Amino acid sequence: MTPRHFLTLRDLSGDEIRRLVKRASELKQYAKRGDRYEPLRGKTLALIFEKSSTRTRVSFETGMRQLGGGSLFLSPRDSQLGRGEPIEDTARVLSRMVDAIVIRTHAHSKLETFAARSNVPVINALTDKCHPCQLLADVQTYIERRGDIKGSTVAWIGDGNNVCHSWMNAAALLDFQLHIAAPAGYEPDSTILDACRGHVTLSQDPSRVAHDADIVVTDAWAGMGYEEEKAKRERDFAGYTVDENIMSLAKPDAIFMHCLPAYRGHEVAAEVIDGPQSVVWDEAENRLHSQKALLELLLAVRF
Repeated sequence: MTPRHFLTLRDLSGDEIRRLVKRASELKQYAKRGDRYEPLRGKTLALIFEKSSTRTRVSFETGMRQLGGGSLFLSPRDSQLGRGEPIEDTARVLSRMVDAIVIRTHAHSKLETFAARSNVPVINALTDKCHPCQLLADVQTYIERRGDIKGSTVAWIGDGNNVCHSWMNAAALLDFQLHIAAPAGYEPDSTILDACRGHVTLSQDPSRVAHDADIVVTDAWAGMGYEEEKAKRERDFAGYTVDENIMSLAKPDAIFMHCLPAYRGHEVAAEVIDGPQSVVWDEAENRLHSQKALLELLLAVRF
C-alpha cells in the first residue's frame, strides 16, 4: 500500500483539516484529564532534523509518548545523510525499520525525494518552502478561540516565507482571506500565489492589510538559514513591526499569532506578544495535539 505523506497542507482537504483540528482538541482534553489513550503502542517515529528545533522536536517526541509509541532523533551527525549517502537509500532502509518519519530540512526537494522512496508516512517538519504542521496548530488555536475560520480575514505582516506559504494554502483550503504585507524582494513564491488567487492579496503596506483583520500574524525577519542577513533584513523590514498601532487597526477582538521564536522589538513589540490579544502560547501547546491527530490520520488509526 502506498503510504500517505504530509509534505504540504494541500496533502489534506479542507474537510480533513477541520476534522483533524477537532480531533486535536479532543486529544488535548484527554491529556488534560490524564486519560490514557495509546493507539500507537509498539509504533516508532523517526525524526531526522538537519535544522535546529525546540517546539517541533519536543511536540513530536512527547506526542508519540502520549500515544503509547516511541521515537528516535537523528541529527546530521547521527545518520548517513550527513555523510553523503543518497537520500533514496536512507529512505528505503529507514522506512523498513520505523512506522513514520518526520523530516526538517533545507530544500523541499530533498523532502520530496525522500518521501518518494519511503514505505511509511513522511511528515514535513519545516522546509524552505512550507511549514504545514505549524498551520494545523494555528487553525486549531483560532477555532478554539473563535469558531470556524471560514470567512475570516488574516493579515500576514513580514517575510513571504515558508510559514506564509502555508498560510496561503490554508486560505485556499479553508476559504478565508489572507492579506500579505511584505517588503519588496521578500514577496511569497509566485507559483503558490497563483494557486491561491481569490483568497490572497499582496501589498507592501502593513497598515492596509491589518485593517479589520481577525488575526494578525508575523514571523522572525531573519529565520533559520538567514542569520547572516540579519542586519540587512532589519533595515529592509523597518516599518513592519507589529505594534499596538498595527493591532488597533484590526478588529477589537483580533488575535495575534507568531510561530516562535520571537524577537521583541523587531517583528513584534513586547506589549503585543505579551499582551491580552496574543495567543502564541496556545499555538505552541497545540503543536503537540494537532500533530498527535496527524499521526492518527497518517497511521490510519482514525478517519
